[in-house]
Amino acid sequence: MRCDVAAHPSNRPITQENIASTEFWQLLDGETQEALEIVAPVLPFRTNSYVLSRLIDWDSAPDDPIYRLTFPHRDMLEPSEYERLRDVRRRGSPAEFALAVTEARAHLNPNSQGQSTLNVPLLDGRRMAGVQHKYHETALLFPAAGQTCFTNCTYCFRWAQFVGDPDLLFAAPDTSELVEYLRRTPEVTDVLVTGGDPMTMSARRLQDYIEPLLAPDLEHVQNIRIGTKAPASYPLRFFAEEDSDDLLRLLERVAKVRSLALMVHISHPVELSTLEAEEAIERLRNTGAVIRTQAPVLRHINDDPAVWAELWSSAVRLGITPYYMFVGRDTGAKAYFELPLVKVHEIYQEAYSKVTGLARSVRGPVMSATPGKVRVLGVQEVDGERVFVLDYLQARDPSLVRRPFFARYDPEATWFDQLRPLEGDEFRLL
Repeated sequence: MRCDVAAHPSNRPITQENIASTEFWQLLDGETQEALEIVAPVLPFRTNSYVLSRLIDWDSAPDDPIYRLTFPHRDMLEPSEYERLRDVRRRGSPAEFALAVTEARAHLNPNSQGQSTLNVPLLDGRRMAGVQHKYHETALLFPAAGQTCFTNCTYCFRWAQFVGDPDLLFAAPDTSELVEYLRRTPEVTDVLVTGGDPMTMSARRLQDYIEPLLAPDLEHVQNIRIGTKAPASYPLRFFAEEDSDDLLRLLERVAKVRSLALMVHISHPVELSTLEAEEAIERLRNTGAVIRTQAPVLRHINDDPAVWAELWSSAVRLGITPYYMFVGRDTGAKAYFELPLVKVHEIYQEAYSKVTGLARSVRGPVMSATPGKVRVLGVQEVDGERVFVLDYLQARDPSLVRRPFFARYDPEATWFDQLRPLEGDEFRLL
């Protein structure tokens, strides 16, 4: 059953603070209500009525994939951590609970893979606010005005952006520092505007961030990418909001002077199944933007080759290019969602074999690890020993890109740092 209690979905945020006053609260069981009150302060809950009324099959909840993608579950924290938070909430003061929440976040590896230590560039000796530069040709911009999403995915590796802790936040007040950095760094050809979700900003505010990147003296910046989940989580942004047409006109202007790519996070084919999603995607394609889709493999949500084959096939039908199948990062509720790398590769391989060649643009499974984007190519036997065959699709050291290397076979390994090199191979030290 899709819920029809919201005949006209809106982008009014539904969070742990106000969901009890909405018509959706009565649809949640007691365990979910308790989890929202205990887990959501650690891993923030935020959604909207479109997700709850159009995408979730409430007859299948709590096992519905979009339900799992949206609502915190007690198992997203270690059992002992959950019990501790529940006890503090019941017996302690609000200040004691807030402290316990902060401690719980620290256990969840909030900024994994060197995001806050290795990826932040310097400008005149100062760390730049809201900018990352990991690969030599690509810089990331985190607009301060775009540090929210229409819905928070429970797996999100950038959950730390949403908890209100300034020490965990990447946020650029404007593009002035980035523009100066780009003038001095001509090897950067791509800028990815990310968040949060930049599409939560008004068209005027997004324009303020993007237009400076189109300056004539920045012609080496050839490609503008925008990371977003809005076509999946709130497609009405592109045709039903007061400034929807202004937003599309902005994208048209960008696409006329730069290559414009929308990097859309789509975790399950149901997110492409609505008329609203189809309308949004058609309008976005008409701007001249290329739309690519990417997502991680997630236990409880999409750990099924048939789901991925349907997702990629649906994307191609709508004019979207399948781009990445990721391995979930080692942060947040990783233990809840993770799968062995062997299983993830099996899912990728079987799904890949079932789709048209037009969908085989997708690369995977890929780990965004500290040294680069590590792809699992498969399992083979080398000198009588089973090994993982890997390569880098991107790397801090560009000379490593697409050079195969090996790791000892481990059927339980779920992330790059759990793999062990073969004799004489120092890939983990890169």
